[in-house]
Amino acid sequence: MFLIYFILIMIIPIWAQMKVQKTYAKYSEVPNSYGLTGAEVAREILDRNGLTHVSIEPVHGRLSDHYDPRDKVVRLSEENYYGQSIAGAAVAAHEVGHAIQDSKGYAPLRFRHALVPVANIGSNLSFLLIIGGALLHLAQLYLLGILFMGAAVLFQLVTLPVEFNASSRAMDQIVELGLIRNNEEREARKVLNAAALTYVAAALIAVLELVRFILMFVGMNSDED
Repeated sequence: MFLIYFILIMIIPIWAQMKVQKTYAKYSEVPNSYGLTGAEVAREILDRNGLTHVSIEPVHGRLSDHYDPRDKVVRLSEENYYGQSIAGAAVAAHEVGHAIQDSKGYAPLRFRHALVPVANIGSNLSFLLIIGGALLHLAQLYLLGILFMGAAVLFQLVTLPVEFNASSRAMDQIVELGLIRNNEEREARKVLNAAALTYVAAALIAVLELVRFILMFVGMNSDED
């Protein structure tokens, strides 16, 4: 049973990554009908939403696109910044979706930002505390590790509505502003859905691992009784 479990937690993230890489690679080769670069798509959506103060910058790396709420910058991978593909337009619109969330005070985004410090600590310390608690037979140390891991898992779960909402905003914007043709909506949605799978996979694995350690904790206490 444990062997099957470990195989699953290894396969699921790999499958999600392969899916997004394959879909992105396919539609990064398909030009959008209006010949707009990702930077132009992002700039148009930002300006039309009154976010003229948000800048756009190219960054190295494939699929390194992200929005920085501290500096108010949409950073697009060079391929998407300069490219004129459907994938580039969809990804650029998605990152601007986060900028729109930020400007409107979208609650899940604010909550996720607040969780970042705790989630970082949880990700770094939880396994050490759990292993230490198990080896030293210290239930309180083990439980502390579970609590830290729970914070990291909560961050993963809160990320889901944030990402799905950004994709929804992205599709609304590129359609309403006429940045892609009607026949390109399906392709753009495929790119965004594939990217969302990576977040779903990460959240699923995080929850499964948390449940596993909780069950181990319960079992450990039962043995002592």
